[in-house]
Amino acid sequence: MSASTAIPRSANTLSRRARRRSAALGAAAWAVGVGFCLPALWMVLTSFHAEADAATNPPSLAAALTLDGYRTFFGGGGGPTPWPPLVNSLAASFFSTVLVLLLALPAAYALSIRRVRKWTDVMFFFLSTKMLPVVAGLLPVYLFAKNTGLLDNIWLLVLLYTSMNLPIAVWMMQSFLADVPVSIIEAAQVDGARLPTVLRRVVAPVAGPGIAATALICFIFSWNELLFARVLTGVVAGTAPVHLTTFVTSQGLFLAQLCAASVVVSLPVLVAGYAAQDKLVQGLSLGAVK
Repeated sequence: MSASTAIPRSANTLSRRARRRSAALGAAAWAVGVGFCLPALWMVLTSFHAEADAATNPPSLAAALTLDGYRTFFGGGGGPTPWPPLVNSLAASFFSTVLVLLLALPAAYALSIRRVRKWTDVMFFFLSTKMLPVVAGLLPVYLFAKNTGLLDNIWLLVLLYTSMNLPIAVWMMQSFLADVPVSIIEAAQVDGARLPTVLRRVVAPVAGPGIAATALICFIFSWNELLFARVLTGVVAGTAPVHLTTFVTSQGLFLAQLCAASVVVSLPVLVAGYAAQDKLVQGLSLGAVK
């Protein structure tokens, strides 16, 4: 066998090995992805089962499908309506996200573009506030809300969610704004633009994907929060996660109704994530390539 024929054969062998390795990695990635999606798919399937079928062990995949769980969730069986908790969750998540963005944008500007002295210490302070266990601050916050008459008040949740999400928002937006060219900011300042104008018309459009990613993450964190909402709210300001706990009663676990309620409560976040997926990918990839 000559050297001229041995080289193409070895190249073909390496190519086949590379293709097999790529196919194996692709199959493994698909398996992991399907594994992550299985609990959500199982929840959706269980939401269309009757309570008797949902409670069987092992579960019955071929059980008859029904919409009774969704009818019960929306008050069709004479139960409580879910609309006030859903509206409360939407209001608390939306207003807290807006406040977080309004506060985090100038803070990130001062920590990335016009850096203050010892800005690294400031960043560490923001990060250190997330090291405190949430339950450690529950009692002081409860006593404060009780003494100020803010128990069962949606605006207390707005302030709490703002303070809880602000450190991570500043941390994220600092890295996003660090990629904004300083030259365009200086050009705007030469033209007479003040800081509010620079932030609104120069920085925000350039860092738009990063701001969108930050807003979506803050909205999800606020929407899913349960501990403070469970302790600090009651009938008036109860949120959607608190409403889900009502399906676990002393009479037992209403699994089909709980799955139906979980599907409905998850939809706003899924819709928001799907609508902003391009901005989310762009925002999370900012600064990844220099």
